[in-house]
Amino acid sequence: MSNKDLNIRNKRARFEFHLDEIFEAGIVLSGTEIKSIRSGKASILEAYGLYENGEVWLRNMHISIYENASFYNHKPRADRKLLLNGKEIKRIEKFLKVKGHTLVPIKLFLSQKGWVKVQIACAKGKKLHDKRQDLKEKDDKRQMDRLMKR
Repeated sequence: MSNKDLNIRNKRARFEFHLDEIFEAGIVLSGTEIKSIRSGKASILEAYGLYENGEVWLRNMHISIYENASFYNHKPRADRKLLLNGKEIKRIEKFLKVKGHTLVPIKLFLSQKGWVKVQIACAKGKKLHDKRQDLKEKDDKRQMDRLMKR
């Protein structure tokens, strides 16, 4: 896996939530964390964002321990600070004050300069009937593609 191939996605996010506004943020990481991420050993499936004391944090993101490190290794599920500008932080704070709204990571990737970035979205949970509708549309699209292929 080369450095530019890093593309860790949260596939369940679009199924579980209505995504409103999408932000791109940097992450504060230590040396062993970045090495594990570059080797593709990270997961954002259970992660979520929160606003605390004027800062936005990513909680419950799993980064595997780097095998080649000595005893200076990182914690796999530590809170990680997101780097956003002031306007974006205020918009996120305002959005999260409403009950039922959350901040969900969608994608973890490398920027052009080689920095690790995360794409986060302000989201609202879907109801069961919304999920069924999405599945129905997905099945209909699959059937249409099959018929067009023949």
